[in-house]
Amino acid sequence: MEEKRRIEVVAAVIRDEEGRVFATQRGYGDWKDWWEFPGGKMEAGETREEALRREMREELALEITVGEFIATVEYEYPKFKLRMHCYMCALNGSAPKLLEHENACWLGKDQLDSVKWLPADMEVVERLKK
Repeated sequence: MEEKRRIEVVAAVIRDEEGRVFATQRGYGDWKDWWEFPGGKMEAGETREEALRREMREELALEITVGEFIATVEYEYPKFKLRMHCYMCALNGSAPKLLEHENACWLGKDQLDSVKWLPADMEVVERLKK
């Protein structure tokens, strides 16, 4: 049996002053319309923090401060194995612009279940509910 490809990504859990979390909706691929924490694949030679800052600029035209490490989530999707490094992050002034996502929203703790999260992101969502 063929070994599934492994993908290593970083994800930003961005909170605003009110404690709400920023969620983005995928606009493409097998998981179109599902919700996730913004982020993306790490490039060779990048630290996780550098990858996060680059991805936020590319996907959302955002400058962020990378804060506390939350967790590394390992999840096996049907076509690949994911390793996702998640960090708490804060905006540096600017508002997000959707350059790759179909939609986005700010969710309070009591609203986290109002969107359909990608399976790998659910582990982090559960931690945020506590």
